[in-house]
This record gives sequence, C-alpha cells and structure tokens, in this order.
Amino acid sequence: MKIPSPHDLGLHKVLNPLRPMVSPVVDFAAKQRLRSAVNIADLRQCAKLRAHKMVFDYLDSGADDEIILRRAKDAYSELEMHYHVLAGLEPPLDMSTKVFGCDVKLPFFACPTAGNRMFHHEGESAAARAAQHHGTLYGLSSLGTTSITDIGKMHDGPKVFQLYVWKDRELVKEVIRKAKEGGFQALALTVDFTWYGNRERDIRNGFTIPPNYSVSQIVEAIKRPAWTWDFVSNDPYTYANINKDVPADSLAAFVNSQINPAFNWEDAEWLMKEWNGPAAIKGVVRPDDAKRAVKAGFSTMWVSNHGARQLETSPATIDVLPSIREAVGPDVEVILDGGVQRGTDIAKALALGADSVGVGKPYLYGLAAGGTEGVIKALQILKVELDRAMGLLGVGTVDELKARGPSLIKRRISGSSVRDFPYPGPNGCC
Repeated sequence: MKIPSPHDLGLHKVLNPLRPMVSPVVDFAAKQRLRSAVNIADLRQCAKLRAHKMVFDYLDSGADDEIILRRAKDAYSELEMHYHVLAGLEPPLDMSTKVFGCDVKLPFFACPTAGNRMFHHEGESAAARAAQHHGTLYGLSSLGTTSITDIGKMHDGPKVFQLYVWKDRELVKEVIRKAKEGGFQALALTVDFTWYGNRERDIRNGFTIPPNYSVSQIVEAIKRPAWTWDFVSNDPYTYANINKDVPADSLAAFVNSQINPAFNWEDAEWLMKEWNGPAAIKGVVRPDDAKRAVKAGFSTMWVSNHGARQLETSPATIDVLPSIREAVGPDVEVILDGGVQRGTDIAKALALGADSVGVGKPYLYGLAAGGTEGVIKALQILKVELDRAMGLLGVGTVDELKARGPSLIKRRISGSSVRDFPYPGPNGCC
C-alpha cells in the first residue's frame, strides 16, 4: 500500500501562498553561501549544504567506483598551457563563436540534463534564463520537467533539444515536431544511454523520484530545510516533454519501457531524415564511430561519456578529443563535455579541437545552490576564468585559440619531481 505523499494530500496548495513569507527565512543561509562562492568547487559545496542528500548524490555521482569521474577531471591537469608573452591584448576579449551554425556570445553552454526541478523548483527555467542572460546556447532534455513551449518563452536564442533512443517511433515524431515548433534549431541524439549505468550512491541512498518518505529520507529532508520547503510548497513536477501525465514517480518504469537497446545505425539514419536539420550524435568517444556518424547524416560530433555516469573506466573525453577531430576533419562541428570544472578546462578543449564545450555538473551545482541566481553565477565564473586564461595564453578570440591551440597545449611529461612537489630534505632543505 502506497503511503500518501505531501503532494497527494494537497499540502503544496496550502503551503504555496506562504512562500513569500517563509522562503526568505529558510533560504537565507543558502543565499549567503552562494554569494560567497568563488569557483565551481565552492558552488558544489553550496549545493551539498542545500540539497537533500539523495538529490545531491544523484547529481554528484558517477558509475561504479567513480574512477572515470575522477579521471575525467584529472585529465585536464595533465595538460600544460604554454603561453605567449607580449601579445598586446586589451580587454574585453572576444569569446563569441557559432554553435549549430548560430551566433553565441560564449563558446560554452549548459548541457541538457534530466529532471532539473528535483534540484530547485525553478528547474530548466533557471538554466534557460541564465543562457539568455549570457547570450549562449540552451539545451533541453527530453526528460526535462519544463515544457518546450515554456522554454521558448524564456530563451529566444539558439536551442538544442536532446533526445534518447526511444522505442516508440510515433513518440519520437511527436517530440521532434514539438521541438521544431518550439524554435529549437538543433537535435542531439544521446547514444550512450541504451543501458542504464550502475550508480551505487543512488542505490545506497534509496534514490527515488520523488523521495519515498522512509525514515532515513525524512531525516535527511529535515537536515535540509531550504530544499524541503522548496519541494513541498510547489506543484509536483512531471516530465513535460514526453507525456505530462506521467508523474515523476513513474519515470523509471516509463524509461525502462521506452529505452531501446536495439537502436542501431539504421534507426539513426531514419531519425536524421525525420529531423532534417542540424543534429549532433551525443556520446561519441571513438574515431571510427565519428566517421560513421558523419555518413549517417549527423552534422555535429558530441564527444561525451554521459558525465561518467554510464560505463566505468570509459575514456576521459579530453583525451580522445584530438582523435575525433582528426577523424572528421576541420569542417565537422565538434562539441565536448565531461570533467569541466574551470575556464582553463574550456580553453584546453577549444585548443584541442572542440568548437564549443558543454558543462553539466557545474551549472547543476549552481541550480541546486540557488536557482536562476546560482546558474547565472556558475556560467559567470567560467566566463571570467576563460577570459583570464585566453588573455594569459596570448589569444584574443576563440578562433585564434582554436587555430593556435596545438602549439599552446602540451601533455605534461609523466612523473613528478621535487620542484613540482617540494618537501623537506634530510637537512631541512628542499
């Protein structure tokens, strides 16, 4: 027998009118932390202190032992930036570029991610407003909790709609029709989610959408009053772009019934004909797959390992990026995501072959920490860091960074020395 949830009992209808009075109180500490955040690591801590443990771990975790989650970040630290001096640059630098053939002010964007309203009630709306604020691409997941129509009202710039490999072709046709009507210029097919990854933090936490109201979940909810108030005082969320009548707690069953492990290259070619526009294949890590994707009709290679949440010990995307660029040549668009935590990481990706860079966890930390304000801050942090990195490298535009990239970024020679990590010698010297 299912225990009625607060939403089943209609508690949100009673509490919602009280939000103007209660929200400033319960959100006070979270807002103070958010304003003090200096970098993405700080935003991660802000998110951890505001969000329910189950929700934060869902956002923060990777597959199995989380080896690739760590390796994806560490891979950037193995790349050195060999800068030019006396470049004669003056701010502001030009970070504008094109994504899916559309002009944008930044060469990075918030990746499409599922279920944003579990982190904060503003959900995808917060990310769309932040993208509009910064003049960059917005990506909406087909498992988003905000509709295509609503996003179109908030963001009038370039947009990409992300699609999973569904079994029901009529569902696919309906979703892409809505995306076209909603002003989405591009489609991204996620191809690394034909099986569900093993995320052990979720298993340990008893992760469910929404919470299952066990004793442990209730205790964790009490520890995080800002998130809990946000959750219980707003309408329950649904997955608005597949079937708004499918409640959040039926997501797992719906996905399991619709994800198609048998989806193959012929199905991808059919989808390209149905869409008939700019399209990315999201989840490519091999040059041979990239070449085949071009033949199948994809205009963009999206180098991704699904945020290190699927196949454990899959490669760090920054490590395989140069081989993908070499395989498809200079004229095919390449996007990269995975492991990005700093503006210097974005600069390295652009230098090594990416035309633009997607970020997932960094903006979701901002969302979980403080809604729209948090996402705007996450993108602003990365913008400032990228601007600084380009200036110190001696490149004034994104095009120049991409053109001169191979001479600017070099892989660090493995091994350490005392000059890298000073330690007291036998006589107290280094």
